[in-house]
Amino acid sequence: MAMQKFLLTGTGGQGLILAAIMLAEAGIYAGQNVAQSQSYGPEARGGASRAEVIIGDEDIYYPKVERPDFVLTLSQEAYKKYGLHLDEEAILIVDDTQVTEVKPRSKNFYSLPITKAVRAHFGSEQSANVLALGVVASISGYLSMDNVLQSVKHRAPKGTTEQNIKALEIGWKMGLKARENQNNKHSQNEGDES
Repeated sequence: MAMQKFLLTGTGGQGLILAAIMLAEAGIYAGQNVAQSQSYGPEARGGASRAEVIIGDEDIYYPKVERPDFVLTLSQEAYKKYGLHLDEEAILIVDDTQVTEVKPRSKNFYSLPITKAVRAHFGSEQSANVLALGVVASISGYLSMDNVLQSVKHRAPKGTTEQNIKALEIGWKMGLKARENQNNKHSQNEGDES
């Protein structure tokens, strides 16, 4: 795939802007062209936030994501705003801890316990953004773990590097497992149709 477009959505304070910056920087480490932008709702913390990342080996002529390939939603509000209007081919990843009312239109739908996993491992929701980054990056299959890890080490706030590395590893494994389960499900469905 020559280019992938990511939309990371949630509420202000969840750290999705930082996760998007890490994703974009991982693309740079991979030698790709990258564009990254973000916007907050008027409330900033607690209001809607969205961050966009485009990574590819082609020139990027427009830095905004109009038709995302991947959408991550970490809040019910963000899901309603961005997750309901996707192309059928888009990959939708929701945090099932925060997003409980879902009517997926996409056949590529992942509902994963992102916040729950972070709480279980670290006792708080800090690093949920990096765990989510690991999920998104591993499901996309476009960047290597090494590129994302390099970015997390560079961008993690002082004193949080070890926890964020662990969160990335947990998210990466969660994403790989989810992708494998999805591929097996698609294979079974194709087998049932023949």
